[in-house]
Amino acid sequence: MSFKSINHVLGNIERSAQWQEQLFPRLLKCWVEVVGNPVAAQTRPLSIQRDVVWVATSSAAWAQNLTFGRKTILMKLNHKLSTSLVDIRFSTAEWNSSSITGTQTTVSASEHPSYVADDMTAMKVTPNRENALGAFENWAKIMQVRSHGLPLCPQCQCPTPPGEIERWNVCSLCATKLLE
Repeated sequence: MSFKSINHVLGNIERSAQWQEQLFPRLLKCWVEVVGNPVAAQTRPLSIQRDVVWVATSSAAWAQNLTFGRKTILMKLNHKLSTSLVDIRFSTAEWNSSSITGTQTTVSASEHPSYVADDMTAMKVTPNRENALGAFENWAKIMQVRSHGLPLCPQCQCPTPPGEIERWNVCSLCATKLLE
């Protein structure tokens, strides 16, 4: 067994990292051609680590379906790139955090029609394991105070967030019933 100097080992690691950096842009260029437009719209290659391609998907269903066909995709990539990648991992984990070219928009909770500002920081529901009825009464009191200033739904007369009235002219439950 021969021992190699640290400089030799670091040189190998450095060359490996440079190879990975050169390979990834080539992978990005041929991704659409390898997987097709419908799949490319729902996926985004993130990196290559230890000969494994990491790909973000728009949903868990896409990740699962593509995992079943990963060997075919891997074979096409290896042929196209003249490399020996060993696997592809699909996950939704990085989909929202990585850069997206204007295809998704994020909406904050306060923009949702059913949003009601919770300005009652003093009143909080505290779980009471010994007395479930007491915990429910505490929760009911908080909900009553919270909904006290809300407008009433014209159809069912229940307190309704103003955004729902503006959007549907009724509460979300009545709007759902109207759509059925």
